Amino acid sequence: MMPADKKYEESAYVLDFLPRGKSVVIKGREGPMVQAIGEDRLTMLELLGMENQDFEMGEKVKIGKEGREKIISVLGKLTHEELTPEAKSSLPVVVEKLVKENEAKYVAYFNDLQPLTPRLHGLELIPGIGKTFMKEIVDMREKQPFTSFEDIQKRVGLREPAKMIAKRIVEELSGDSRVSIFVKK
Repeated sequence: MMPADKKYEESAYVLDFLPRGKSVVIKGREGPMVQAIGEDRLTMLELLGMENQDFEMGEKVKIGKEGREKIISVLGKLTHEELTPEAKSSLPVVVEKLVKENEAKYVAYFNDLQPLTPRLHGLELIPGIGKTFMKEIVDMREKQPFTSFEDIQKRVGLREPAKMIAKRIVEELSGDSRVSIFVKK
C-alpha cells in the first residue's frame, strides 16, 4: 500500500496533447496543454507542457517536484467530463499500459481483495469475474499468492487480467460505479 502522506503524483501517462490549448482548470491560461492520468493515484490531470515539445499518447512523463523534463507545471485535476474526446477514447488503452507497467501493484489486488458485503466480493467488481472465477481466485491465492498476470491466467484461466482491471478503472474514473476499488476519491 502507498503511504497516505504522499499526495502528489510523480509520473503521469499522456491521454491527449493540445499544442495550442486553453486550460480547463485555470481560466485564461493557454499554451501546450497535456491531459494525463497519474501513475499512483490514477488522478486525471491537466499539465502545462514546455514549448516545442511533442507528446505521444501513452507516453510517461515526470510531473513530480524533481526531474521534470517536458512539463512546466501541473495545473490541476480534471473530471472525466472535462477530458477531450481524444483523451476519453485513449483512456482504456493508456490505463491498460499503466496497469501492465505496474503489474506487481495490480496483481496484489487479486491476492488482497476481500468481500465487500456478505453477497458481493471485491473481485466481482472487476469486469469478467463472477462468482465462479471469484471462488477459484480465492482458493488459488490461499494455496499460493499470485505473482503475475500470467500466473493468474495460468492458474485460474482468467484471460487478460490487465485488460479487465483497466476496464474497471475506466468505469471508476468515468463515475459509472458506486464503489471504488482502484481510484481514490
